[in-house]
Amino acid sequence: MKKLMMMAAPALLLAQSPARVYTGVITDTMCGADHAHMGIQPDEKCVRECVKSGKWKYALIDEKGRMMVLSDQQTPEKYAAKRVKIRGVYYEKTGILRVDSIEPAR
Repeated sequence: MKKLMMMAAPALLLAQSPARVYTGVITDTMCGADHAHMGIQPDEKCVRECVKSGKWKYALIDEKGRMMVLSDQQTPEKYAAKRVKIRGVYYEKTGILRVDSIEPAR
């Protein structure tokens, strides 16, 4: 049993991707990169209103234009429509970015 555990441990470490830093803008899954169609200004108010509705979630639009749903749905509120750096792990199959930390991008 001990030998089996020692053999499985490296495989488990390889299976989990390391945390990375993702830079982009906090948005919502309804509007994505363009808030104009909602007619709510400024953009940060639009992001908060969409998420507050309960139908949409906070997300990050990264520099490649990829939308990633954020695992943390509380901290992003203060960064709505702002450029940030998020440290975490992105799971491509689910489109979810596990958030370890968020800070303003310079």
